[in-house]
Amino acid sequence: MAEEFGRSVEDGLKLSRRIYLGKDRAVTPPKPPSHMDKSPAAFLPTAPMVYAVISDPGIVDNPDIPSYQPHVYGRCDPPALIPLQMNRIELEADSYLDTAFVKISGSWRVHCVMGSKSCDCRLAVPMGEQGSILGVEIEASRKLYYTEMIAIEDKKYLEKEARLENGGFLKPHTFTITIPKVDGGSTLSIKVSWMQKLLYHNGEFSLIVPFSFPDYVTPHVKKLPRKEKIQLNVNSGTGTEIVCKTTSHLLKELRREVGKLGFLYESEVLTWTNIDFTFSYAVSFSHIFGGVLLQTPSVHDVDQRDMFCVYLFPGGHHSRKVFRKEIVFVVDISGSMVGEPLEGTKNAISAALTNLDSLDSFNIIAFNGETYLFSSSMELASEDTVERAVEWMSMNFIAGGDTNILVPLKQATEMISKSRGSIPFIFLVTDGAVEDERNICDIMKSHLTGGGLICPRICTFGIGSYCNHHFLRMLAMISRGHYDAAYYIDSVESRMQKLLSRISSTIIANITIKAFDDLDEVEVCFELISLGYC
Repeated sequence: MAEEFGRSVEDGLKLSRRIYLGKDRAVTPPKPPSHMDKSPAAFLPTAPMVYAVISDPGIVDNPDIPSYQPHVYGRCDPPALIPLQMNRIELEADSYLDTAFVKISGSWRVHCVMGSKSCDCRLAVPMGEQGSILGVEIEASRKLYYTEMIAIEDKKYLEKEARLENGGFLKPHTFTITIPKVDGGSTLSIKVSWMQKLLYHNGEFSLIVPFSFPDYVTPHVKKLPRKEKIQLNVNSGTGTEIVCKTTSHLLKELRREVGKLGFLYESEVLTWTNIDFTFSYAVSFSHIFGGVLLQTPSVHDVDQRDMFCVYLFPGGHHSRKVFRKEIVFVVDISGSMVGEPLEGTKNAISAALTNLDSLDSFNIIAFNGETYLFSSSMELASEDTVERAVEWMSMNFIAGGDTNILVPLKQATEMISKSRGSIPFIFLVTDGAVEDERNICDIMKSHLTGGGLICPRICTFGIGSYCNHHFLRMLAMISRGHYDAAYYIDSVESRMQKLLSRISSTIIANITIKAFDDLDEVEVCFELISLGYC
């Protein structure tokens, strides 16, 4: 789907050459894409963008200055996508702890369709880490469109629900929606909001918002300044001083309070920004620090229960003692893992093994329809054993066969069920889906319930878009483990290494909150509070 989208944009840029710009020398033609890579991926959106959906190439022209070009026969199938010119853009981000709420507002003009014609337009919104769309509001051709979340049970609204072809996800974190019948020459005013996670590494929080616009969305008129605006509010939630680290744009500090910062960036530009908006900061503690945030719902919220958030910072002592580790790598080697997915997995596990302490222990189980064990029991991570394990993976990580997840999970659980003085982990990697997923969750839950104070954590890693990511997320949640995914092959190794790094530095486990005993009802996401990391 993403590849087809990229090809349609490439076709649209070629088709936009038909647009007549007049004889005014103050008008500059659109610049061709500067990408050295001409693959379809090079034309995917790197910031919020709007495209004219062109099935009939004959309607493509300047709505202000008709060119009276010869009629073009034929149809575009699939439709070409011409990027619309952007006249205004504003970004507002509110960051709380590890979550940011992002709002984008801007205006785009249908500069490529005759004034007497109309076309559908498509909005594409790439979001940052674990982005989740919150809402879209669009004003176009004197009509107002907006998204609304409805319950499936509300059948009376189902006939108004958008069809799949009118909206959805181009990629896991790129939301698209279609605006019907927009007049040529008209302007679309759009507001879109989403939430995303901040990255945390080496004591720093980082916010990265896709905000890199290609040259061809800049209006053709020369020397006409345009205003970019970015507003950022940071609330660390800790009540202690925030130390700013890096920023992509020249931010002006508007206010500073303990644990809170406010910034503003405004600039008159001739071309839109071509870099993502990034901001990083640190909250420094020499010891483990935590707290509780309480929030009462607004009167308009359907869920009237009070909310709370428990957070922990690991502190600045990077030499702090971590738990001894016992980890079993359970790796899918079925036929669909052939090539880069399996190679990236092998490289990530090899790197993780070299980072284990000599007192840590590990094992590797490869599976398809059968299971293949590196060893019949856990092995200490000595230099010699790690070398043998890497060699074993090279010989046994050969893709082929079906996918049977339950048997290797049972084997891994039995291997580490009697761990003492360590945090036992099962690291499951797969790109597939199986039929007995609910049964697997029930069986693993029963195995883990009786595991004592420190029971095995199952960390799951999904590869590709055809994997059942909901199943992997649930499997991690019931075992108080972690879940991550690589939807694109080239990110398998890097994202897997990041997850392996997180689980290898556990310093706190099994946190208990006694106040829960006095409450009538509590709903907790244990993944957020069960482990601490340094």
